[in-house]
Amino acid sequence: MHISYQPLWDTLKERGMRKEDLRLAAGLTTNMIANMGKGEHISMKTMLRICGALHCDIADVIALEQDDNSVAP
Repeated sequence: MHISYQPLWDTLKERGMRKEDLRLAAGLTTNMIANMGKGEHISMKTMLRICGALHCDIADVIALEQDDNSVAP
């Protein structure tokens, strides 16, 4: 399994926001935005800042996705 930030990018698009708008609203660094763009993990503290800035639920920010090579139990 891995984390996908696609729900975040979709939420930003729906709200007419850019990644830079999110960065400023949530007080994020450019590295945090870049890491999310690469699918890398961010801290829960950062996740909460994003949810707070966007007034949204965590499901509007991330989704868990199955890896193609993982085997279901």
